[in-house]
Amino acid sequence: MKNAATGNTSPTNQTDWERLRAMTDADITFDADSPQTKPGDWDNAIVSHSLSELHEKVAVRRGARGKQKSPVKAPTSIRFDPEVLEAFRATGRGWQTRMNDALKEWLREHAA
Repeated sequence: MKNAATGNTSPTNQTDWERLRAMTDADITFDADSPQTKPGDWDNAIVSHSLSELHEKVAVRRGARGKQKSPVKAPTSIRFDPEVLEAFRATGRGWQTRMNDALKEWLREHAA
């Protein structure tokens, strides 16, 4: 069997569906990475379909993102020493913004 996205795939389904169907919620292990949802988590959920005509309606309901209000940043690929990345990542969420601010500060201090 050929799968365009992943190459060759097994022609047989090896999932034990009977065992899965017999499982209860108590049989499933929950952890911090995959917490059980609560009814309120779905209050603003939108069902999306792959059909193009429905996709347009869903996109309108979701609200298209307007023009970016902050200055535009240019995406790039750059290599840093692992210890530099680890130090910035260790500061938590927003580390890329802090790294950008540190580089801007260096530019101000070293302007010609």
